[in-house]
Amino acid sequence: MTLEKLQSEMIAAMKNKDKERKETISSIIQAVKKFGIDNMCKDNISEEQIDAVILKEKKTVQEMIDTCPADREELVRGYRAKMSIIDEFAPTLMTDEAEIIAYVQGTGIELIKANRGAVMKALKGKADMKVANIAVGKLLS
Repeated sequence: MTLEKLQSEMIAAMKNKDKERKETISSIIQAVKKFGIDNMCKDNISEEQIDAVILKEKKTVQEMIDTCPADREELVRGYRAKMSIIDEFAPTLMTDEAEIIAYVQGTGIELIKANRGAVMKALKGKADMKVANIAVGKLLS
């Protein structure tokens, strides 16, 4: 995902008068820009970094859904709508253990034995980290 694509999607939402979509995309853009400023790469934010920010926003919204009281149905509906918009832009993560193992083996099993942390870092943003941790653990045993 690129910042330009996000901005064009926000403009399209504004033209279509889709307030909820515009606000959601705007919050993602703000988070990306804040990340760029915080990491001193304001003019040079990579797609990987943007994907990481989107995944972080997705996690935040999921936590809102999970912690929202059951009697606040309207609020939960709003969070779910926001989540569906974020899902459009979020990268697809590997969630299958066999797929993660195949990916890691394709990068070289020696790397795993040498440095588990490097492999986990390489999988960040590409795989569900809970499943990845289990898969890498199986490869090490």
